[in-house]
Amino acid sequence: QVQLVESGGGLVQTGGSLRLSCAASGSIFSINAMGWYRQAPGKQRELVAVIISGGSTNYADSVKGRFTISRDNAQNTVYLQMNSLKPEDTAVYLCNVLANNWRNAYWGQGTQVTVSS
Repeated sequence: QVQLVESGGGLVQTGGSLRLSCAASGSIFSINAMGWYRQAPGKQRELVAVIISGGSTNYADSVKGRFTISRDNAQNTVYLQMNSLKPEDTAVYLCNVLANNWRNAYWGQGTQVTVSS
């Protein structure tokens, strides 16, 4: 059984910052990628940022230059530092882990991020 525990969401004003974290535990042989998705009401889930096991990263165009994804391999934890937040960043943010030679995908329960104007 695999568990993803997220934390760090909340309410912040425009221009503020938040840091999300997601810790993976359980029966994971190897982690291939860790990432963050988000889903706003009435919209499709979208990829925000991903970090591959070798360290390469990829970001949605809408967050480039404002968000930074990082990973603590020893703790199987991924972070998302979000700066210069905008109201359009408001969404439920979900942690995603791809593991075991890309065979398994796991999701966190989601954490709400609300940016007030």
